[in-house]
Amino acid sequence: MDTERAPVMADVARLAGVSHQTVSRVLHDHPNVRAATRDRVLAAVRELGYRPNAAARTLATRRTRTLGVISFNTTLYGPACMLYGIEQAARQHEYFVTVAAVGTLDRRSVLDAVDRLRDQGVEGIIVIAPQTSAIAALANVPSDVPLVAVGCGTHAALASVAVDNEAGAELATNYLLDLGHRTVHHLVGPRSWLDAQEREAGWRGTLEKRGAPVPEPLAGVDWTARTGYELGRRVATDPDVTAVFCANDHMALGLLRALQQAGLRVPEDISVVGFDDMPETEYFGPSLTSVRQDFDELGRRALRLLIEIVGDPDAGLEMADETHHIVIPPTLVVRTSATRPRP
Repeated sequence: MDTERAPVMADVARLAGVSHQTVSRVLHDHPNVRAATRDRVLAAVRELGYRPNAAARTLATRRTRTLGVISFNTTLYGPACMLYGIEQAARQHEYFVTVAAVGTLDRRSVLDAVDRLRDQGVEGIIVIAPQTSAIAALANVPSDVPLVAVGCGTHAALASVAVDNEAGAELATNYLLDLGHRTVHHLVGPRSWLDAQEREAGWRGTLEKRGAPVPEPLAGVDWTARTGYELGRRVATDPDVTAVFCANDHMALGLLRALQQAGLRVPEDISVVGFDDMPETEYFGPSLTSVRQDFDELGRRALRLLIEIVGDPDAGLEMADETHHIVIPPTLVVRTSATRPRP
């Protein structure tokens, strides 16, 4: 072999004593290859230091094996974790990922990002779409673009993967009611976010179903601990509050700080439950009971769904059946921030 050039698939086939097609089957993990043959081919790959040529593969197959991701505010815990899950799944499926970050999820920003990604030859696009404006913008994407929305609530009329926010809010609210609290107050996330809307709906519906009073919720301008702290200062002045469900863990952290400063103890005076189950919640003071959503799994399922749609162009943006509308159930992780109310 010419040492001046990189090894090619024909070199691997020659060293392993197999056909070019057999090497291709092994590299693409085709099941109909004998174990001994697979081992011989992989040994030749390692010995030669062979790496598939992406450009050559694109020319041969007319496929780039590149997927686009439109992401918003990846400093937030949820979107950042979803993006990580997407990238991990893409690597496992031998896809490349290119990311277009946007400052706002309005119509112009989303459509501009779609155009940029299409210019780069992506085969399909995942949109991390947590706001109502993003879902509205996606309705304007050309129908020939394979598209999956993730983190978009459970009612989006397009291929999507989402956590069941309402079920998560029901878990949190029922848990506090089952402890004996007369009702549960709620710190709502920004109402332009689908997650916040669905968690509020799940909280409200559970109280109504259980015949419990429905207090006026306190709505935040964002998801931050600062907002939770400001709303918590208002909670601390209400002697009737014994239990609070927060729309996310950051808001719960701010609430805990405000209650502490007001001389109130958690959970002895007020029980608190959050949503997300960030890794840090175990180390809050007290450790926070929280609704866990698996962000990595959201990312993985979105990637796999998009690959399926890319292989079925007729699916387009339509929700053809339940397989194109995946809802992932959350779980409640019980720690020490909630207990029975005082007699």
